[in-house]
Amino acid sequence: MHISGNTILITGGGSGIGQALAEKFHAAGNQVIITGRNAASLDAVAAANPGMATMTFDVADPQSCAHFAANIVAAYPALNVVINNAGIMQNEDLLTAPANLPTTEQTIATNLLGPIRLTSALLPHLLAQPSASVMMISSGLAFVPMVATPTYSATKAAIHAYAIALREQLRGSSTQVIEIAPPYVQTHLQGDHQAKDPNAMPLADFIDEVMAILAADPAVEEVIVERCKPLRFAAQNRNFDQVFAAVNAPH
Repeated sequence: MHISGNTILITGGGSGIGQALAEKFHAAGNQVIITGRNAASLDAVAAANPGMATMTFDVADPQSCAHFAANIVAAYPALNVVINNAGIMQNEDLLTAPANLPTTEQTIATNLLGPIRLTSALLPHLLAQPSASVMMISSGLAFVPMVATPTYSATKAAIHAYAIALREQLRGSSTQVIEIAPPYVQTHLQGDHQAKDPNAMPLADFIDEVMAILAADPAVEEVIVERCKPLRFAAQNRNFDQVFAAVNAPH
């Protein structure tokens, strides 16, 4: 993927990693469309970045996916990049079963089914473009799960597996599949504490490193920043138990 000259759709673009990616890609010379459930948040981001566009869309709603995909393709026929970023992360006490199931099902609908549905709806259009990319935002927790967030970790592991399979099925086509695996980053994904936690990677530093990796290697398949490598390669490095203990240590 070349980091300029694209028309890019970013889900969950009203805050956090999605917003930061949107602003960087916008500044790099791309047409960027951000989407999410909160129109006010989207409008605020677009107002601060003249030329950026918005469309409201809830990735967890299966009924609206096909309609949204048709609308965005009609409005932006040059669309050639989709970044599946929208996600939620909630702690779950599995010992409260079955009371935990609403959280479990909402997490799966947003983090896993949403990206799969949207990618499926847009794939015929993307495959018709001279050059296109599907980006999946997974997580370091795809490789070393956090006990407090079992379904979040599971959905990100599933996104990692899905990205690998999609990439192989599309190999030789015009559409590239790129996985970005963030480490623990200063966002509001789990509230104000995470956004201010000095143990988390500053959001700006994470985005700068991601953009540098994409710029250096247009054919990159996995974007793994240095802070995420201990998680990504824990199994290969044969220190999974130590990394697992560190991820799940009391704070």
